[in-house]
Amino acid sequence: MNTRYELNADADRMVYVKPVVVDDLPPEVRKSAGDAPQLFAVHASDGQQLALVADERLAYVLARQNDYAPQPLH
Repeated sequence: MNTRYELNADADRMVYVKPVVVDDLPPEVRKSAGDAPQLFAVHASDGQQLALVADERLAYVLARQNDYAPQPLH
């Protein structure tokens, strides 16, 4: 009960999954999106975009496969 835990130890392994409206993206990215109305971005805690994928579930799986702890961001 008195065990100390460093709660911020994994903070650098946390990423955020955020929906992105395709119309808000640059034209070259919109072409790649096909007919999808939205994509999902995976961002590091410093705001750097790590990935842009077509499916929310895929964003979470991708993060976990790379040893990140994904969190939703709206």
